[in-house]
Amino acid sequence: MAHVRKTTHSRNSGARKSSRRKKTSTRRSTTTRKSAKRAAPKRWSQRVTKESDALNLKQGVFKLTSPKKIATSLKRSAEHSSRRKTGAYRSALSMLTFYINRAGKTLPKTQRTRLEKAKVELKRAFGRE
Repeated sequence: MAHVRKTTHSRNSGARKSSRRKKTSTRRSTTTRKSAKRAAPKRWSQRVTKESDALNLKQGVFKLTSPKKIATSLKRSAEHSSRRKTGAYRSALSMLTFYINRAGKTLPKTQRTRLEKAKVELKRAFGRE
């Protein structure tokens, strides 16, 4: 009888060990996935703004207070970018329009007005009135 108890005991302890191992490995993979998600940008539009082939933007260009400064910065970025696939004007205007469209309803009216005026200033800067 003692022999039966010994094998029963060894079977149970073996089962416990394997179930513990499974839980631990699951936890490790879960934490790895979470850290990978944190490293990536939250929105695809944020990634497009940062890594786009259109042009290299100056940090905070859309938060500038003057429409003329925004247009000047976009023009400068478009003309100096070696990654853009089309003309400088078209690249600058498309990035500005993209930002306005992606912000949608969350963009304050004052900033939307400022960015719409920046479009007009951008046309003037490129001589396309």
